[in-house]
Amino acid sequence: MAAGACRVVVVVAADMRPDAKAALGDLQGVELVQGAETRAASVQAGIAALKGQPGDHAVLIHDAARPFLTREHVQRLLQALEAADGSVLALPLADTLKREEPGHLATPNRNDLWRAQTPQGFRLGILQQAYAAWDFAQEPTDDAQVVTGFGGRVVLTPGDPMLFKLTYPEDFVMAERLAAGARVSRTGMGFDAHQWGPGDAVWLCGVRIDHDQSLVGHSDADAGLHALTDALLGALGAGDIGEHFPPTDPQWRGAASDQFLAHAANLVRARGGDIVNVDVTLICERPKIRPHREAMQRRLAEILGVADDQISVKATTTEGMGFTGRQEGLAAQAIATIEMPR
Repeated sequence: MAAGACRVVVVVAADMRPDAKAALGDLQGVELVQGAETRAASVQAGIAALKGQPGDHAVLIHDAARPFLTREHVQRLLQALEAADGSVLALPLADTLKREEPGHLATPNRNDLWRAQTPQGFRLGILQQAYAAWDFAQEPTDDAQVVTGFGGRVVLTPGDPMLFKLTYPEDFVMAERLAAGARVSRTGMGFDAHQWGPGDAVWLCGVRIDHDQSLVGHSDADAGLHALTDALLGALGAGDIGEHFPPTDPQWRGAASDQFLAHAANLVRARGGDIVNVDVTLICERPKIRPHREAMQRRLAEILGVADDQISVKATTTEGMGFTGRQEGLAAQAIATIEMPR
């Protein structure tokens, strides 16, 4: 999505659908399609989901076994596709090849051989026609083979060793090592305060607590959620809560603040990030927070789509000092750590 795709079709086995939905989370513009027994048949299922799209639209077909895809790879494919029916990321062979033959070990010429990678890019119209015409007595090994078999012109564009395919156990070990260095941790802080006013309950960290006063604010005045929303936006470098949900906008009057926090979490994921952990401290003399702390942690985990142990909620007082000590208001501070692609 970050590379500019208007639609993403994920082809997945029926029994893996729940896992795919969990992995994709709330990512917008994604459609799940049931796969088939072969790669080619699964690709056709994905193409069928694009029915009605213009034939000149660019379609990129990628297998999930190559996780280190970047915007630059996509741009290379699209640029090469401007003058062709298809484009393939490919690498020249560096190793000498050997082929076992009866009683003989042959050494093929590698000069004209390339290692094809994915994604592979095509114009939708010719891809649809090529698959419709393919004789499935022979199973194609990739989509470029189908398009060239139909007479389409497919060109090579420089690939990337980082786009290696996860096939053997050692590939996963290498991928984990590379992933650790391909992401960076970022931290943001947030603070919010509201004064006490008339009421019979207060919202804190998404939990309603019966109380003899309420917090005064344009929305539901949930200081914990506001501080945490600002912390996530700060880690992302995306401004503050007031820029995304202006207090001058009447549509947010009395609004539930969980939607503010969910918005910030979705922004993190839309940019390829993950929430590592969050920590909220509520500063007040009353109400007592400890009896509600576990419920707050569960609610925050639900809103953010993370595990309970990635959430911390604490409370403290100012020993009677300041506006919180005089019970004029309540304050909250939060810190959030996320991981982002470099």
